[in-house]
Amino acid sequence: MLNGTAQDLLVKLRSWVEGAVLMLPNLAAAVLTLVGFWILARILSGLTARVLRRATPYEEINRLLTNLVWTAVMATGLFVSLGILQLDKTVTSLVTGAGILTLIAGLAFQDLASNFIAGILLQLRHPFRTGHLVKTTEFYGTVEHINLRATVLRTLTGQLVYVPNKDVFQSPLQNFSAYGHRRVDVSVGVSYGDDLEKAQRVAMQAVDDVPGRDRERPVELFYEGFGDSSINFTLRFWIPFENREPDYLAARSEAVKRIKRAFDAEGVTIPFPIRTLDFSTVGGRRLSEEWRP
Repeated sequence: MLNGTAQDLLVKLRSWVEGAVLMLPNLAAAVLTLVGFWILARILSGLTARVLRRATPYEEINRLLTNLVWTAVMATGLFVSLGILQLDKTVTSLVTGAGILTLIAGLAFQDLASNFIAGILLQLRHPFRTGHLVKTTEFYGTVEHINLRATVLRTLTGQLVYVPNKDVFQSPLQNFSAYGHRRVDVSVGVSYGDDLEKAQRVAMQAVDDVPGRDRERPVELFYEGFGDSSINFTLRFWIPFENREPDYLAARSEAVKRIKRAFDAEGVTIPFPIRTLDFSTVGGRRLSEEWRP
C-alpha cells in the first residue's frame, strides 16, 4: 500500500517536472515580455512627463497622466505575458474582476470621481489661478491652491475654505483678478433742492485725483431716480486691480471722503432720511384735528 502511494506521488512529481520543463520557454518569453513592457512603460511615462511639462504648468495633472500611461502599459504587458503562458482563463477572470471592481468603485465613490474629473477640467480650462480673488457659490476669497478634490480659498477674514471642485465647476464664478482692472461704484444722494448739474460736476471733480485711479478711463456719474428724501446717483471710476481687496476698499473709502468734503465746501446737501408719521384714521389730517373734542 505504501509502495503504491509512493509510486503515484513519484508519477505526479514527474509529470509536474515535465510540465515545468515544457513550460520553461513560455515562462522565459513571458518574463522577457514583461521586462520589455516595463522598459517601454518607463520610456513612455518619461516622454509623457516631458511633453506635459511643456504643455501645462499643473503638476498634479502631469503626475496623474504620467502614472496612467505607466499603469496602462504595464497592464497590457501583464495580460500579454499571461496569454503567452496560456492562462487565458486567468486573463478573462482578471478583466471581469477589474470591470466589476470598477463598477462598484464608481458607484461607491461617485462624488469623489465627480470632484476628481472637475478638478482636472478646472486645471485644464484655468478660469482662475493661484492668488486670484474669486467668488464662487457663497464664498469670496483668494485662491490658495487647486487639488484634484477641492479648490482652497482663503476668505478676506482669514479662514480657509475647501470648496468641492464639482461645486466650483457647476456654479457661476466671478474672477476679480483676471481682467487687471476693477470698477469702483459709489452710491450718493443729494437733496431735492440742489442743482443736479452742480452736484454732478462737484462729485466728478472730487474723485478725479483719487490715488491709483485709472486715468485712461473717465469718471462716470449717472442719476438713478427719486428716493424718499434724495435724488440718487452712482459715481463710477476704475482702478488697476490684481489680487488685493484692500486696494479696492481704500479707493472707495477715499472717494466717499472726497465727495463729502467737496459737497460741504460747495453747499451741496446729502440729506438725512425724512419720515412723516400720520396718526389719523383717515389720513392727511392734522393730529390736532384728529383729537379735537
